[in-house]
Amino acid sequence: MPIVVSDTLAIAWRGVITYRRVPQLLVFSTIQPVVFVVLFRYVFGGAIHVPGVDYVDYLMPGIFVQTAVFGAIATAIGLATDVQSGLLERFRSLPMARSAVLTGRTIADLFRNVFVVILMAGVGFLVGWTVHTNAAKLVAALLLVLLFGYSMSWVFATVGLVLGNPESAQAAAFPVMAPLVFASSAFVPVETMPGWLQPFAEHQPVSVTASAARALTLGTPATSYVLQSLAWVAGILLVFVPIAVRRYRRAV
Repeated sequence: MPIVVSDTLAIAWRGVITYRRVPQLLVFSTIQPVVFVVLFRYVFGGAIHVPGVDYVDYLMPGIFVQTAVFGAIATAIGLATDVQSGLLERFRSLPMARSAVLTGRTIADLFRNVFVVILMAGVGFLVGWTVHTNAAKLVAALLLVLLFGYSMSWVFATVGLVLGNPESAQAAAFPVMAPLVFASSAFVPVETMPGWLQPFAEHQPVSVTASAARALTLGTPATSYVLQSLAWVAGILLVFVPIAVRRYRRAV
């Protein structure tokens, strides 16, 4: 096995073990999306009308994307903690591939997102969510969401490495995350938003990915949204992977 692969898997396994040893991290990762499902399904859902579709069927793909984005914030906090504790310096002193530290960390956080998204799908079915297509398209929708969440982990990896402090990283992540999640089609149709906000809300990556996942589960045309989402994923990775790697070298 190439050394870069074995080193990456070792770092990823370190992150997975952390979730196994401190299961509260997984528990708290699921509380917020569950609260959002209950809140929008039973409190706000009656006031939100989406033509031609039950609101819960509209909502759940948006919840998946929101969950993936919120989960990616853990990458910023984890890497900032490692910078502050000096762990990244110790990693650099070892005979290991430099890229393994960041790649392994993002893969570990992807594992957490897989767990949380699958759990949220179960919660969705419990509150009445219906998939109008088939299992293959449901899996495709969830994989697309997870891929988008993985790309966002690299955005927040950059934030964590730049700041190098977990409290600052957590505080800085919200201004990055909030416009993407709340000014999107995750919870309400773009058409209900003010006219000046609609162009941004319609084309930004959270909306595009939520629309792609929604189309795959509702059985509406999905190709355009899927391609746009994949383009966003590729663009985010092309921009932020090199930036994160450069910041990692400076951080240690």
